[in-house]
Amino acid sequence: MSEREDLERKLSELLEDGAMEQEDRKAKERRQMSAPYEIRIQTTLDPIVEETLRYRKIAAELDDRYDKYLERATGKGSKAEPEDRQ
Repeated sequence: MSEREDLERKLSELLEDGAMEQEDRKAKERRQMSAPYEIRIQTTLDPIVEETLRYRKIAAELDDRYDKYLERATGKGSKAEPEDRQ
């Protein structure tokens, strides 16, 4: 019977240690997770404005839907167009 008791004791220890390792593993995973960082880069040129001005060099817009955005972004008048447009 002592062999059986030894096996039961070892099994009990393994089960207890396994449960403790599970909790420690979760805590370790939480520590290793990186914090959510957000990186913002401030640019001098607005890509929407640049693209809109390039399209206006090619063709005229029918509804002038980007005029308000161009006014806010560039501070120019209602028709922010490049000088070399013909």
